[in-house]
Amino acid sequence: MQDTLRCDFCFHRCLLHEQESGPCGVRKNIGGKISTLGYGQIVASGVDPIEKKPMYHFFPGSRTFSFALFGCNYTCGFCQNNRISQTDSPYWPASPGYRTLPVATPQQMFAMMEHSGTSIMSYTYSEPIVWQDYMFETAQLVHEAGKFNCMVTNGSFSPVSLERALNHIDAFNIDVKGDDQFYRHHCAGALGPVLDAVEAIASEQAKVLEVTTLLIEGIHTRHQVEELAAQLHRRGVQVWHLSRFFPQYHMADRPATSERFLAEMLQAAQDSGIPHVYSGNSGLLSYSQTTCPSCHRILIKAHSYAGEAREDVRKLIKDGHCSYCGTTVYGRFDQRPTG
Repeated sequence: MQDTLRCDFCFHRCLLHEQESGPCGVRKNIGGKISTLGYGQIVASGVDPIEKKPMYHFFPGSRTFSFALFGCNYTCGFCQNNRISQTDSPYWPASPGYRTLPVATPQQMFAMMEHSGTSIMSYTYSEPIVWQDYMFETAQLVHEAGKFNCMVTNGSFSPVSLERALNHIDAFNIDVKGDDQFYRHHCAGALGPVLDAVEAIASEQAKVLEVTTLLIEGIHTRHQVEELAAQLHRRGVQVWHLSRFFPQYHMADRPATSERFLAEMLQAAQDSGIPHVYSGNSGLLSYSQTTCPSCHRILIKAHSYAGEAREDVRKLIKDGHCSYCGTTVYGRFDQRPTG
């Protein structure tokens, strides 16, 4: 029996001794095999608007069945979902609360999606990279039924796990958190693997990619945002969501990001040449609209959770093109999803 095994799920590529877990607390060497602790134990599920992921260019106005298993390979002090992702959670596999979680097979999760009437399965809330074996088994069932898979992720794939994701996932929202110093200081992560994933996904014409950055005023600066914008633009990003931070987890004593700071960063993002820039956790309504990148006419008035974007798409985006000038609009806007 091998004493050590290497996990290939994320950029850490952990070398694990017998009975040792990676920093995610999920992948463990047990009896000479790396196992996913909590396989099939569902920590969150429900039906969401696709805009909540956030995905504004992947069947806007549709609903998606969303779920999560426990875990994350980062340790972000500002984590918005720490109760289902961090190892100090009551649902961490080594904790008593873990044993109370419901268990579902991928077949049962797919049946729940079918019962919900949705056509998009979203792997979200925690970090799907660390439970990707369960995700991909479920995603295969979704594809076999002619439906769609959406992954909300920090993007810290290993090269081989990124290949697996490209085989199964139709749409990605990748959380690009800041510059490399930000990753190392606040996340125990690294920017490089995330940008590699962004570039690879952006180059796949059949995929939809949207990027999200949670802005923490006093930590992120305009210079950092401008540099990040240039990097994302070079790698082909078409859609970027900039969201306000609100106090959470180990940053519960930090003030929320102001609308003024967010507005400045949104302008810097637009100046980079990325065609679709959106606000998140914000009342800046002009940044919740989808406009034509050529004629700048409004094509979707608002991406609320009420689903009204679907009607705008029917009227103003025809076969993926602006109905005013014919310019291609990035994303998927046809009406196949019924949810």
